Amino acid sequence: MEELRYISIHEITPNPYQPRLQFDSKKLEELAQSIKKNGLIQPMIVRPSSIIGFELLAGERRLRACQLAGLEKVPVIVKVLSDEEMMTQSIIENLQRADLNPIEEANSYLKLLEQGITHEEIAKRMGKSRPYISNSLRLLHLPKEIQEELASGQLSAGHARILIPLKKDKQLYYVDLVKKLHLSVRQLEQRVKKTKSKTKQTKNIFSLSEEVWLQKYFGTAVQIKQDKNGKGKIVIPFENLDEFEQIIHSLK
Repeated sequence: MEELRYISIHEITPNPYQPRLQFDSKKLEELAQSIKKNGLIQPMIVRPSSIIGFELLAGERRLRACQLAGLEKVPVIVKVLSDEEMMTQSIIENLQRADLNPIEEANSYLKLLEQGITHEEIAKRMGKSRPYISNSLRLLHLPKEIQEELASGQLSAGHARILIPLKKDKQLYYVDLVKKLHLSVRQLEQRVKKTKSKTKQTKNIFSLSEEVWLQKYFGTAVQIKQDKNGKGKIVIPFENLDEFEQIIHSLK
């Protein structure tokens, strides 16, 4: 059962199942100005609260913009839903409508799985392939630092998927490299493959630590090659003249 009503904006409480954690303040202000001029064209969706007023189901961005615009009454569609129905529908509504970042999207799929919905059902409801859902969920296995880079837009989901099989120190090294050299997904993939294909050298914990430090310092895949007697060499590769000049500048 659905009903269109105009209610006080103060009667609406935020959605506890809102998957979106970040809102662009500039875009909110732009939407608020549009609402001031044209009104709220698309009603928000709410359900009656068991305590008082209404709980928001979909439209938190619109709610925040209406608050900025100073509206007292807003149009809403009232639905009667159980807690479980609200959680599921709220997540799906936001996945369909909102511009979620990759981590918010992955967490939304995880919440649906926790509600007993299978990968196949999620894929069907969202119009995605099953591998897409699985790959999205795999992003949640990345370290918190990298998840934050994804959430802020500093790293793309394509970059992140390449890093998933690597150890944490290598993951963080390549994240720094992507940001420093503005590597595309393809360029990152090539660098990771090249590193994996090289002959592995036996390293003690100290040489590995120094290698990671040198890689961050020069912004390239520096290698410390060392034999069992302790003899070895430091290799500083470069892909082009710009990288070569950057290395020379770092040495001066």
